[in-house]
Amino acid sequence: MATDADEAPLLADEPLRPGSCSRELELREFRDRYVFRSLDGGGAFAVARSDGSLRPLSPDEAAAAGSESDCKVSKIYGVAGMIRLLAGSYVLVITSRKDAGSYGASTVYHANSMKFLCCNEAIKHLTSEEKRDEAYFMSLLRIAETTCGLYYSYDRDLTLNLQRASKLAAGRVHKPLWKQADPRFVWNRNLLEELIEAKLDEFITPLIQGSFQTEQFTLKDRLVRITLFSRRCNRRLGTRMWRRGANLEGATANFVETEQLVEYEVLTSSFIQVRGSIPLLWEQIVDLSYKPRPIIIEHEEMTKVVERHFHDLSQRYGDTMVIDLTDKQGDEGNLSNAFAAEMQNFPDIRYVHFDFHHICGGGNFDNLQVLYDEVEEVIQKQGYFLMDSKGEILLDQSGVIRSNCIDCLDRTNVTQSFFARKSLDSQLQQMGALSSAESISQSDSINDKFKKLWVEHGDELSLEYAGSYALKGDLVRYGRQTLPGLIKDGMSAISRYYLNNFHDGVRQDALDLISGYYTVSKSSSPFQIIGFESAPYLPVASAIIVGGITVTTFTLSQVGRSAQHLISSIIFAGLTAGVAALVKANGKQLCSRPRLCGLI
Repeated sequence: MATDADEAPLLADEPLRPGSCSRELELREFRDRYVFRSLDGGGAFAVARSDGSLRPLSPDEAAAAGSESDCKVSKIYGVAGMIRLLAGSYVLVITSRKDAGSYGASTVYHANSMKFLCCNEAIKHLTSEEKRDEAYFMSLLRIAETTCGLYYSYDRDLTLNLQRASKLAAGRVHKPLWKQADPRFVWNRNLLEELIEAKLDEFITPLIQGSFQTEQFTLKDRLVRITLFSRRCNRRLGTRMWRRGANLEGATANFVETEQLVEYEVLTSSFIQVRGSIPLLWEQIVDLSYKPRPIIIEHEEMTKVVERHFHDLSQRYGDTMVIDLTDKQGDEGNLSNAFAAEMQNFPDIRYVHFDFHHICGGGNFDNLQVLYDEVEEVIQKQGYFLMDSKGEILLDQSGVIRSNCIDCLDRTNVTQSFFARKSLDSQLQQMGALSSAESISQSDSINDKFKKLWVEHGDELSLEYAGSYALKGDLVRYGRQTLPGLIKDGMSAISRYYLNNFHDGVRQDALDLISGYYTVSKSSSPFQIIGFESAPYLPVASAIIVGGITVTTFTLSQVGRSAQHLISSIIFAGLTAGVAALVKANGKQLCSRPRLCGLI
């Protein structure tokens, strides 16, 4: 993997091809402006540091700016957009990248680091309250700078899977990348608006959030390459507990399209699966408990929401089969039963419930064969996409499997990897790399590479939504749970609990800000909230509880010496119990909550 750490000279590269964007840019930081100049033989533009106004530069102006020495010069690898706040604008640039592999003939890069450039000199004219608001917005931008799992290409639209892209007019590849892209999967779509209005097409870099891994091996002395590429939808972008279910338009939280590409000789095959939160109106508000209760929101539009969701899927993917992996009992069971009841309104959509925890209890991954046996006929009927090097379509995928659990992370990833392995065998057999009796599971080295792809894929998607590594990775890698895996899962579960309760409210605000769900306005402050904050109260309450338990334990050990110790024990125990009850009763208020949009 090559990185940009090499100190390459700032020299012009080959001219830009139609439909591509600048691969490398020279950034000159003057006192009054930023100047961006393409190093690929393209143009240049300037951004005023006073207010963020954009202006394309003529070749003479670019040359003049390049000859000035009173500036800081650096190299960047893309402009990811702009956002306007109270004091001015902020320009997001890619400051380092990593070669993640290739998709077709195009290189795919991972955005290793990003930075917002400030154009906010008007901050000195803001009121004290507006300065406080701007400081909070800027803190959200710093969170956005650290967003993980962002991928892009300079000369290929990555938002469309192979089957969709192959059926569009050939001329589309000559359009700017942002015009080719499916806006659902462009993570920075809202940030691109000002660049689009300024007609700076060659500088616009669409980013896709998701996962991109690739492995290769040989079969029959010929190279096989597998690429696993996931695209996260931006229509209900959010964190694990603050974005659940669907919105009124039918868009669901954590909706991800996963494409498994297989390349062998002159053939390329693609198998698509999707995942997404249960498409009902429901919420699961953090309240300091390990598993907050899911609450179904009663709404007259509920059936319409489900209908909109599946209509969208059918338009994009064809026939849909739903695999619901939630528990049949308890709070999950209530949600699952409500989903099953709604699905009865859509007899043309096959709905299959599979209680993963019950049937695969004890970490027995092989029991997923029970599920596969039940749905194998539909999966084979849906098939996969296959084309040759000339672009001739040999097979189409006619439908899609939609899998979900509660989070659409751990159980979903294990199940999708199982289906993907079955499909991979079929794809390789169709392409002539395997006989009808052969399977990749017969080769330990190939099987291990396949499992590694899916483990890393699950971890990356989990980090983006829940903030921690995926659970149940052992089931994918080994087909069973191991002690090291149990320890890793325990640490990840603790991390999820902490982040979901005490950090994700702010992270949700950052996503709502850059996605455009929240509009910055002087008439609306993020500090117009009701209730008290977790930051000052929770540490004090925690200290009282821990201290109370400690003192109570100590005084109880001294009870035999005097009655006074017994009275002290009762007082401290009562105080501790009272504070604990207060914390429990106010659990929702003590957790990190979004300030900007709340639940949408």
